[in-house]
Amino acid sequence: MSRATATRGSSSTGLTRAIGLPRATALVVGTIIGASIFVQPSEVTGRVPSLEGALLVWLVAGILTFFGCVVTAELAALKPESGGVYVFLRDSFSPLIGFLWGWAMFWTMHSGILAAIAVVFARYLGWFVPLDGTGQRLVAVAAIVALSVVNVLGVRQGSALQTAFTVVKVGAVVVMVAVGLALAPGADAIGAGVAGGAATDVVGAPGTGVGLLGGGTLSDFLLALVAGLFAFGGWHMVTYSAGETIDPRRTIPRSLLLGVSIVTAAYLALNYVYFQILPIETVISSERIAADAADALLGAGGGAVMSALVAFSTFGGLAGIVLAGPRVYHAMARDGLLFRWVAAVHPRRRTPHRAIALQALWASVLVWTESYRILFTRVVYTEWIFFGLMALGLLRLRSRARMRWAHPWVPLVFAGCAFAIVVNQVVAEPGDSMIGLGLVLIGAPVYLIVSARRRTNRRGSNP
Repeated sequence: MSRATATRGSSSTGLTRAIGLPRATALVVGTIIGASIFVQPSEVTGRVPSLEGALLVWLVAGILTFFGCVVTAELAALKPESGGVYVFLRDSFSPLIGFLWGWAMFWTMHSGILAAIAVVFARYLGWFVPLDGTGQRLVAVAAIVALSVVNVLGVRQGSALQTAFTVVKVGAVVVMVAVGLALAPGADAIGAGVAGGAATDVVGAPGTGVGLLGGGTLSDFLLALVAGLFAFGGWHMVTYSAGETIDPRRTIPRSLLLGVSIVTAAYLALNYVYFQILPIETVISSERIAADAADALLGAGGGAVMSALVAFSTFGGLAGIVLAGPRVYHAMARDGLLFRWVAAVHPRRRTPHRAIALQALWASVLVWTESYRILFTRVVYTEWIFFGLMALGLLRLRSRARMRWAHPWVPLVFAGCAFAIVVNQVVAEPGDSMIGLGLVLIGAPVYLIVSARRRTNRRGSNP
């Protein structure tokens, strides 16, 4: 295959290369910025109740995510194939580790995120159209199905839709920050309560403790960091579509580093604005902090404006998640670790249409049964085990190619932080953590059975 063919046109998998740097960057930004930044700051500030401490959490989360992107960029340059993290783990450790990642993705992590964000979209849409529980589930499933259909039509259509949503919602975040800074009381009144006019100091406020962490401990900081990292979730998903990316060795690393830099700046600015507008007690207790901030600035209509923004943002994030996941299942099926029919590529659209349909079906089941809550909350932390292994895997592959962006300490620091997050989570919530880890490890005997059948089939076809 010539370099021109590998760069543009069709890849060796039969998929179409149509994602350039702008769309790949939009996929990174749009997938990360969903609903979390509009609600998650309360979880962070509740653990570390001070302006400085909260901003430090978001900054460290951004830096750690950036380190993860550097590691992923190196691996993407070495392994520019569809499947991303699955391929990295498969080739740096073993097919078993790669299979466990894909197993957890399909049954819980990725499908669970997909289901959860679809439900959040439906709930915020319910601000304008009254929806009961059944109505919300119907809207959530309809959103998953509609975006899946768009992605079956072609990667150009799916990535174009994702890019359009990302441009609009990043613009909305910029406007929100600008308006917040313009209308807030001012830097000398950070933390002052706009509603009611009560002044509350951010550091040393009643019940918040004192010091950089507001009286919180190192364990509190790590738990807050987990909450912050959750809002950065999805940064790695652009690697899943490497087989449909133009010049993936250059495009994916650049999109990762550029995209996460944009998101980190946006998150720090948004959190600063929240503290400018609301007293710290409200920041901690609010279940819809962005809407509360908008209400404080604009009156009762602010909540409607913010609800529309969150619904729009979650739908855009959903578009990226729907696009990304099936590429992993398609890669696993090509390796013989899933049903062979999942590896099929649409003869005209050049998309992994069966993998897309399979993802839509299971995510819809999770939405309708509401089982995604139990599965997702217990399993999501385990992705950091795989991220840590992915970083160590880069060191294992390093002898084959010199690192271009990462010094050896970058993957080591990232792996150490990843495993620290896992240990802290297990110590804090041992019961749920062990259940989640058990759900992931169930995939090991499944892999052994699948591998044994593959070997039997090979012997049968080669007498």
